[in-house]
Amino acid sequence: MSLLGIFATAILPIVAVAAVGYALGRYRDVEADALNTITVYVLAPALVVHSLATSQLGGGTILAVVGSVGLFTAVMLAVGEAVGRLSGQREPMLGAFVLVAVFPNTGNYGIPLADFVFGPTGRSVAVLVTALEAVMMYTVGIYIAARGGESDPLADMRRVFGVPFVYAVVVALSARYAGVVPPVESTLMQTLELVGNASIPVMLLILGIQLAGVDIEGTLRPVGAAGALRLLLAPLVASAAVLLVGVGDQTVARAVVLLLATPTGVTTIILVGAFSGVGDGLAPGEFTSATVFVTTVASVLTVTALVAALEAGWLV
Repeated sequence: MSLLGIFATAILPIVAVAAVGYALGRYRDVEADALNTITVYVLAPALVVHSLATSQLGGGTILAVVGSVGLFTAVMLAVGEAVGRLSGQREPMLGAFVLVAVFPNTGNYGIPLADFVFGPTGRSVAVLVTALEAVMMYTVGIYIAARGGESDPLADMRRVFGVPFVYAVVVALSARYAGVVPPVESTLMQTLELVGNASIPVMLLILGIQLAGVDIEGTLRPVGAAGALRLLLAPLVASAAVLLVGVGDQTVARAVVLLLATPTGVTTIILVGAFSGVGDGLAPGEFTSATVFVTTVASVLTVTALVAALEAGWLV
């Protein structure tokens, strides 16, 4: 498929719906908080339970995905820390730099993307990867963000137990293991599918609304290095990770690479705002918001090219 075809079928729907959210946030003063709450506590858990409970991902494949994401995160943390220090960053900016370089937007951006590109398998992989990222974001991510602040990062890590996404994964995988998943045509599963499907456009609307509130004036230059790590280095590291771990299913491996190469996650803005300290010069919060915005816009090009490279078999 040509680059234009890939853009039209996989990227354009995401851009179009996110653009509607951006317009609403910019011109109608719409807040994302209510939509976030509905998505986090209702729509996303339904999506997770239905996708994982009905997916064809085997136990070995799931473990391989977990290993790949873990290896990828460890390598990117080391690289992000090294590049940040070599570029002269100090806490709390160093923590913000590492966060935006390491953690992708596998939720609002990645789930719809994987669904458009790889179908039901991509969606199942996406919700699994997003759950893993949520655990790491609210443990390792909080620790990194809080290094330059005054809060106790170890105490703050308990927030991971308040993430419904994680419990939904446990419920779905436990039901599969116990062999008690209801038939796909049952009322329960059809209801979960209906509610879960609603999460995909709502996630994109939320992404657009959140981007509408970002101010990038005067922050583009320091964003460059972090953006390059997130959009250019990340797909290479992700490809190496799935090959080293040995993800046998090619579609699953490609979905993992695509998800880990998405732009900086919006949750990094929340973590930096809540836990980071105040430094000299550019504020960590402004830097993080700008990186999320710039990488999201730039990803229209990088993700389109990555999908083409994956389909051609150049990476995995």
